[in-house]
Amino acid sequence: MAKTKRSARRSAKEPVTRFDIAEHLQSEEQMARYLQACFEEAGGDAGVIAAAIGHVAKAKGFSQIAKETGLAREALYRSLARGGNPSLQTTLLVLKALGLQLTATKAA
Repeated sequence: MAKTKRSARRSAKEPVTRFDIAEHLQSEEQMARYLQACFEEAGGDAGVIAAAIGHVAKAKGFSQIAKETGLAREALYRSLARGGNPSLQTTLLVLKALGLQLTATKAA
């Protein structure tokens, strides 16, 4: 597929960087707000929720989370990736290690 003049010009001038939300989650309050927003917007998509928890775990450090939960770091990466399917036990352990907890509210 040939590049258009516009796309060739853009790539020469503007390097594309990948946005990583984990770099912007610096406090437990920010992490909690981010997860709350993701839970509300996920529309029941468990993969989105797993990935959001993974973003927060990355912000804190997967090695630290693995140490605090007793779970293998590699298993955490897989479980908390987009499309991951962590067990409820894993989810609760990770949230606890993050200083967060799962709560329920009445659906709107």
